[in-house]
Amino acid sequence: MIRSQANPERYYVGMSDDLEGRLKSHNSGLCKYTAKFIPWYIETAVAFRSKEKAVAFEKYLKNHSGRAFTEKHF
Repeated sequence: MIRSQANPERYYVGMSDDLEGRLKSHNSGLCKYTAKFIPWYIETAVAFRSKEKAVAFEKYLKNHSGRAFTEKHF
């Protein structure tokens, strides 16, 4: 999860094999969903051994109960 420094109530949940590279991509404005809230910083990072578990967790964080969980815990 990354959070906007300019607008701290804005956050973005995603998945990547290259965390630092993905953050640079967001901060360079290449991602249309995050470009207007630059700069971003890493708020929370979670590592999984399996891609399937990572995909399932990302999907959870993007649904209604996952967003509530994110707001409460992160």
